[in-house]
Amino acid sequence: MPEAPIAASQKALDHAGVKIADLAAIKSHNPFAVNDIAFARATGADVMGMNNYGCSLIWGHPQGPTGLRAVVELIEELALKGGGLGLFQGCAAGDSSMALVVEVSSR
Repeated sequence: MPEAPIAASQKALDHAGVKIADLAAIKSHNPFAVNDIAFARATGADVMGMNNYGCSLIWGHPQGPTGLRAVVELIEELALKGGGLGLFQGCAAGDSSMALVVEVSSR
């Protein structure tokens, strides 16, 4: 289960034509901190730079409402940074996962 977001994230990044290094922010929805550690080790992401305003664990586990809130926070974080690319990823129902790449324009 900790590795499920890795493949989903890679598919989303490939579909968007971007790499981890292109991202200005990463948010995750995971039931355990080990998920983010596994993700960072596999992708080269800086685990200390993820979830800058907290992660969805503080709101509970259901991905629907907490995932949507994390996506909104990701958009807000990118806006505060003047725009850029962001990734939201998280596990869903055990060994499945989802990921989404968003871009916020500086305009």
